[in-house]
Amino acid sequence: MIRIQRHPFDTAAELAKLKRGRTDIGGTVVFVGTMRDLSDGKPISTMTLEHYPGMTEKALTEIDAEAHRRWPLLDTLIVHRYGTLTPGDDIVLVIATSGHREAAFAACNFLIDWLKTKAPFWKIEGGPQGENWVPAKSSDDESASRWDKTSS
Repeated sequence: MIRIQRHPFDTAAELAKLKRGRTDIGGTVVFVGTMRDLSDGKPISTMTLEHYPGMTEKALTEIDAEAHRRWPLLDTLIVHRYGTLTPGDDIVLVIATSGHREAAFAACNFLIDWLKTKAPFWKIEGGPQGENWVPAKSSDDESASRWDKTSS
């Protein structure tokens, strides 16, 4: 399941809802990405995430479908926020469930790596230095490249 929303999410409630009534789940991995107060060593007080409705949901659905093709997953959840966030705010929630932990761990890692590099979100950071667009990071691309079909 994919959700893109402005309002905060409740990780425990989302996890409980995903697992409710399920006895086939043997492994669950949860990742929560949280906004920090530093970016490249510089203080930031806000981050605004922008997206194009429709386009973003389509991209996240494709990323999620790819994870389901690669691993025997029972269920997944991706919740990504947009709008203006402040340090300490949770940005993204990824939950992957499987009959066994190995698939859940691998899929969760894959999902967050691909969300960082392939999801169409644009970020503006604000702080004492003003506002700046956040460029793509080569370190994120390197992490995501391990999932290329040719290297997996």
